Amino acid sequence: MPGHEIEISAEERPSGQELVELYDAVGWSAYTTDPQTLEAAVRGSTQVVTARYQGELLGLARVVSDGASIAYLQDVLVRPELQREGVGRALVDAALAPFSRCRQQVLLTDDEPGQRKFYESLGWSEIRDHGDGRLRAFVRFTGPETQS
Repeated sequence: MPGHEIEISAEERPSGQELVELYDAVGWSAYTTDPQTLEAAVRGSTQVVTARYQGELLGLARVVSDGASIAYLQDVLVRPELQREGVGRALVDAALAPFSRCRQQVLLTDDEPGQRKFYESLGWSEIRDHGDGRLRAFVRFTGPETQS
């Protein structure tokens, strides 16, 4: 699809089948084992932006936010064959555009060198690298997928 126009849009939320196919394509099977929860999560997101080519879902980014002080970038997915083509950057930019005045824009992602490079190229920094070290980040996972 290089050289072709990929449409970035927040106009339409993907169908459940499209979500399962996209999340499976990037190996995020923890989401696809329960398609109803995945659909509910996307439906309940404040902002969902998609990347499509001729109607086919190629990528997605979603944000959960109060619209004033915090915007949480939850998922950024791009089909593997289109990674490193600028689609992820376009999705993140479009997903966060309505939240440019929010003081905090945060995300939680895998500990993979490619992830770090991608987000740093967008101006993000790890909490441990930010400021004078007075910030901390905490997370608590629950549910059956978190149990060993």
